[in-house]
Amino acid sequence: MSTQHVFHPDQVEEYVASMRLGVDFLADALRRVDGPATGVLPEVAAKAVTDVDLDRPLGDQRAALEEMGRLWLDDTIWFHEPSYAAHLNCPVVIPALLAELFVSAVNPSLDTYDQSVGGTFVERHLIDWAAGRIGFGPGADGIFTSGGTQSNLQALLLARDHALSLGASAGDLRILTSRDGHFSVQKAARMLGLGDAAVVTVATDGDRRMELGALSRALAETTDAGMTPMAVVATAGTTDFGAIDPLPEIAALCEGYGTWLHVDAAYGGGLLVSPSRRSWLAGIERADSVTVDFHKTWFQPVSASALVVRDARHLGHVTWHADYLNPHDPHGTGHPNQVDKSLQTTRRFDALKLWMTLRVMGPDTIGSYVDRVVDLAAEVGDRLEADPGIELAARPQLSTVVLRPARLTEQQADVLLPVLRARLYESGRAMVAATRVDGRRWLKLTLLNPLATVDDVLAIVAELRGAEVAR
Repeated sequence: MSTQHVFHPDQVEEYVASMRLGVDFLADALRRVDGPATGVLPEVAAKAVTDVDLDRPLGDQRAALEEMGRLWLDDTIWFHEPSYAAHLNCPVVIPALLAELFVSAVNPSLDTYDQSVGGTFVERHLIDWAAGRIGFGPGADGIFTSGGTQSNLQALLLARDHALSLGASAGDLRILTSRDGHFSVQKAARMLGLGDAAVVTVATDGDRRMELGALSRALAETTDAGMTPMAVVATAGTTDFGAIDPLPEIAALCEGYGTWLHVDAAYGGGLLVSPSRRSWLAGIERADSVTVDFHKTWFQPVSASALVVRDARHLGHVTWHADYLNPHDPHGTGHPNQVDKSLQTTRRFDALKLWMTLRVMGPDTIGSYVDRVVDLAAEVGDRLEADPGIELAARPQLSTVVLRPARLTEQQADVLLPVLRARLYESGRAMVAATRVDGRRWLKLTLLNPLATVDDVLAIVAELRGAEVAR
């Protein structure tokens, strides 16, 4: 049996040669990039992949790289391109990529101390640091997760079990969130066995923020009906508008009802390190739990998210001891096992990426990138607001701009905008996202590239105009 491909000191030269080959191949591909996409259609991309016979290996790394290039890399989406403005995908910083080299090769699992050793304390120290940035005290704790959906799920699981521990009935539990909150709240309700009816959507105000009067009424109506508002999910950066709900006022309402407050700051969490806009998150320190996605406004590779809780004791709701992994510790060995507070068992050392980023660049540099994309969206918004050919759905708040061509009826826009977006993708010159506002179609520019300029973004709008003229 050949073991020449196993990562091992005996194969260190092959490992180094393979890494150099891969880095050179990626660098060559990067130098050839001329736009965010090639516009390949699904049926074409699918056929090239499904035609591969996986039972017949190529036996050669260069040949495998070249095949990978044809199947994926040549047509992949490049998020560093300034004409990419679709989803919440960010260009990534180089120190985090350096960390990925070690995460993948050493392959620690962060579930138990005896699989990670120092990695356990790197993750714990980062959680403590993030908790401090939020404004939590020394009793806080948390865990890295795969993304905001998992972080929100775990937060609501903790909220559910906390409510049940206080005597609430599972069938009477309700979750309140704004109509612009993330869809993972509804998914979590299903996964937690609460059902769709458990989620109560709250109206938003003119700035697309949760409307306080509507929340107050929803809390009162829920309790008057004999139900338990187990959690309010406030959003610090809605997906479409970047709206930040009024956190201090929401916290006060939750405190009055004894309701768990979860802040979904998956998008807006980068403001925690902003040199000039940290105050936008005032009140977040009064939350019971907070979601932060480092792979959005912290410019980290996927995946890197965290759930941080104000009171570490609540994490005990997910603890389960297995004799073969993390048994009870009657002899006091004191091994710290991260699986005790995680929904996952095997878990990558994603914390190392953020650690390397902070140690090389520092939080102020990351925060300056956040400020740059927020400034960019504001500048673009000013330019487009003065453009009679463009209609904005709202003033930009974080780094999204929701727009459509002016002088269209709602029906015309509903038909035309998906066509414009598809044509833009197929051209390979730019990418934008789509959404619905009050049931009607709009296009969205999601700006997470600190290297993009106003002219770059306006060029995307010009491409949209060109696609409209050519229809």
